Amino acid sequence: MKSLRVSSASLRPQRPAGSHVKWLMLAGLGMLAGCAVGPDYVRPAASLPVTYTAEPTGAATAASDTQPGEAQHFVLERDIPAQWWELFHSQPLSDLVTASLKQNPDVDAAQAALRVALENVYAQQGFFYPTVDASLTPTRQKIADTLASPAASGAAYYNLHTAQVSVSYTADVFGGNRRQVESLRAQAASQRFQLEATYLTLTSNVVSAAIQEAGLRGQIEATREIVADQTQLMVMFQRQFDLGQVAAADVATQEAALAAAEATLPPLEKQLAIQRNLLHALAGRFPSDSLTEKFEIGSLQLPTELPLSLPSTLVEHRPDVRAAEEQLHAASAAIGVAVANRLPNITLGLSVGSAATTLADLFTSGTGFWQLAGGLAQPIFDGGTLKHREGAARAAYDQAAAQYRSTVLNAFQNVADSLQAIQSDALALRAAAKAERAAARSLAIARRQRQAGDISTLLLLGSEQTYQQARLNLVQAQANRLADTVALFQSLGGGWWNKDTAVSVAK
Repeated sequence: MKSLRVSSASLRPQRPAGSHVKWLMLAGLGMLAGCAVGPDYVRPAASLPVTYTAEPTGAATAASDTQPGEAQHFVLERDIPAQWWELFHSQPLSDLVTASLKQNPDVDAAQAALRVALENVYAQQGFFYPTVDASLTPTRQKIADTLASPAASGAAYYNLHTAQVSVSYTADVFGGNRRQVESLRAQAASQRFQLEATYLTLTSNVVSAAIQEAGLRGQIEATREIVADQTQLMVMFQRQFDLGQVAAADVATQEAALAAAEATLPPLEKQLAIQRNLLHALAGRFPSDSLTEKFEIGSLQLPTELPLSLPSTLVEHRPDVRAAEEQLHAASAAIGVAVANRLPNITLGLSVGSAATTLADLFTSGTGFWQLAGGLAQPIFDGGTLKHREGAARAAYDQAAAQYRSTVLNAFQNVADSLQAIQSDALALRAAAKAERAAARSLAIARRQRQAGDISTLLLLGSEQTYQQARLNLVQAQANRLADTVALFQSLGGGWWNKDTAVSVAK
């Protein structure tokens, strides 16, 4: 392990001592030119697929029968903008994302973790240089009567003032410190990508939560309209009962249907309140704080052109993959540290100073001293500790390599899942729109038939329930399509590489 420890004490060094300082520095620099033991990091060679899914991804999704412009088109190799959430064309959404990036404590924690990693790099780099220490030691002493006094006066009592500068340096002959710095740099780079992953996760969660809120508001609005329709039917049945046109059983059946519709409203309102609390937390606020942004399905525009990067570039764009690779790099460098710890350790030291019985005599002629020393330490027997630490470092590298491969596989799975979901969502929305229109026509016919006495109350209620479920399914299908579009942007990396400013790792 390359450590730079220099303790230098030079007050007014004499000419011979100065020449030794130069020798010490030149010798240390010469030793730094040695090779670094351990493996040199090489990015893992991966055989990546040419497509994300087994079946070719179509150029566009299905469109609604009544709104063909809602088809989403995949644009191969188009870059994702850094502020990808602006593609939904909702200013309240953009404002909330911006506020969340500024106030969310997870972002602050990730930024602090990056600063910790960078400071550790800078601290380790300090061992490339000598350590210089200065000291001044005044003492009052009495010599035993049986011993000769070291003072020139021969007095048993005397003062001694010693001032010195010490320089110590541990030569990085085998590159242990270089490997340690390399490992810390890789860890700092990993932390940088983890910070980008935090940004991506936060923005995706905020947009997804806003879409979920919009979907809930749509379901609540549909449910309230259904309750209003059921209430009108209840009034109609009550009027017909008063005129003797329907039986009491028909009134009771409609009353039960109205109560069932009303019972679906509180759970939706509860989910909406919970969703609002989530948006508060993501924005770094307490639930009691004000949050002016509110979201409706109609206020969010579905992106119709979806960027789709090549599979070969996904490993460059996913921050979690990049972070896993840097962890692998750090594990590779740690092997070199473990190997260097088993090799000889060379230390150089120089002390220069002055000693006198009075402060006034310090640095005068005859009071100077200096010492130049070198040390060589080679571990011989340690019970196998260093050997097994090297073995542990190599096993840790194998673990990091497996975790890297797992992260890559997970990244491709995320993209494939998102592509499949977007295709399925388009079909589901088209089917839900058809079902809602058919259910609305069926209900209108059933109501006319019931007024004419051609069908029973139970058949009418069946049509009402079918229409109610179709309305809710349509709103949910619209929300799913928006949410899975967010999932695609997240799975492709979110465009962090297109930011105007980037965090750099110390080199």
